[in-house]
Amino acid sequence: MQCGLLLERSWRDLKTVLQLRPVHHRLEKRIRAHVLLCWLALLLIRVAENETGTTWTRMRRELDRIHIGTFTGPAGTFHQVTTLTKPARDLLAALHIDPPRTIHQLSTPKP
Repeated sequence: MQCGLLLERSWRDLKTVLQLRPVHHRLEKRIRAHVLLCWLALLLIRVAENETGTTWTRMRRELDRIHIGTFTGPAGTFHQVTTLTKPARDLLAALHIDPPRTIHQLSTPKP
């Protein structure tokens, strides 16, 4: 991809993919911090895209399918993560991220 096109895509992604809204800072250090955080977020997106060979939009769509549910019954309450799809497992593996535990927290009712 040409440098100019890559730069244009990066600016477009900063506005759309990261869903940035206008932020009104008055202090220079806050403006610099905001720009740095946006740049870091975009860098993470590019690293993830390069590692997986797919776009951030596709990664986000697949990873957004991971949910955690809270279930309560006579034996107590627990939090369980949905079963990962194969594309989600493949993304996490490509990014060297361990998949989340199925059961996150288990608590028994108080007597």
